[in-house]
Amino acid sequence: MRVGVVQFQPEFGSVKRNMDRVLSMVASNEADLFVLPELVLSGYTFESRSEARSLSQDPDGDEFRRVVAMAAQKKATIVLGFAERAGEKLYNSSILVAPDGNIAVYRKVQLFCDEKVIFDPGDRPPAVVEVDGVRLGMMICFDWIFPEVARTLALKGADILCHATNLVLPFCQDAMVTRCIENRVFALTSNRVGTECRAGSEFTFTGRSQVVAPRGEILTRADIEGEGVSVVEIDHLLARDKAVTATNDVFGDRRPELYELGRKA
Repeated sequence: MRVGVVQFQPEFGSVKRNMDRVLSMVASNEADLFVLPELVLSGYTFESRSEARSLSQDPDGDEFRRVVAMAAQKKATIVLGFAERAGEKLYNSSILVAPDGNIAVYRKVQLFCDEKVIFDPGDRPPAVVEVDGVRLGMMICFDWIFPEVARTLALKGADILCHATNLVLPFCQDAMVTRCIENRVFALTSNRVGTECRAGSEFTFTGRSQVVAPRGEILTRADIEGEGVSVVEIDHLLARDKAVTATNDVFGDRRPELYELGRKA
């Protein structure tokens, strides 16, 4: 299958413009799976929860009908990050739209920095969605620093981690190589670029969107700056092989009965 990571610089607050641009980027490329950045429609640096809410979407709203149409047209799965309005709750979420129109939503579990003031923490465990026989796990940005998130998705059978991000720390891209090695999965990390100066804060995003294979090979990695779509061919079934050596298996060799906290030696 062909997979693509979309590197993009949203214009803060310009939801329609940002949607137009990213759908155009998807339309201009051929892949079976596209992963787009975190909060790609709104921008990242909100002055208040109410501002974030004013730029939020309902997964069943009109905005995502365009994504459903594009997924059907391209016969591709599209994953993108957005601010999700759910009653009085507000989540930093990622939506997966399959070619048949089915959708799944993941709400970010590990909130970063001022996101804790703006958003509610995710209220459901990371889930794996199967599309045309490929198992897709969804995670968002700062989830990367918690090995439990990627491991949970891998234990649930994920072949590919769909990682929508707005990365500002310099470590993540390399850390995701480790996540792939320790779980024997593919990871598509889609990051944004540019700088946002708002609400007394300045964030410069690190780009370097990438696709990493189960043994840690970086199949493609974008530059620190510049928009674009990077597409590579992968065999997702390689993620089903968890062998490290002829006698070692990253899951088969686990000993969870000895991992209990507080257990006495």
